[in-house]
Amino acid sequence: QVQLVETGGGLVQAGDSLTLSCTTSRIFRINGMGWYRQAPGKQRELVAFTAFTISRGITNYAESVKGRFTISRDNAENTVFLQMNSLKPEDTAVYFCNVVIGNPPRAYWGQGTQVTVSS
Repeated sequence: QVQLVETGGGLVQAGDSLTLSCTTSRIFRINGMGWYRQAPGKQRELVAFTAFTISRGITNYAESVKGRFTISRDNAENTVFLQMNSLKPEDTAVYFCNVVIGNPPRAYWGQGTQVTVSS
């Protein structure tokens, strides 16, 4: 099975930065990777997602994080990062790595990493 390992969560103050990372156990036939988050009492929502195509720089961001968060991946395309700047208390959530693989596409999820932003 596909396994995803997430690191980088923690407790920070408003205005600080964090970088999350996610590494997959397999590198072939990956359609895309991204990050979702779920706050207490809320539904899981998309934060950022990038497609693995011959074109570069194709990404989707939640409106609430545009201009503050940046998603990227390494040259091997088996690790994805989420750089989070200017963090706000409303960014507090469990952040989950997501990878889409195969045909038909199947989604796989990491265990999540907690991000807590205090004011």
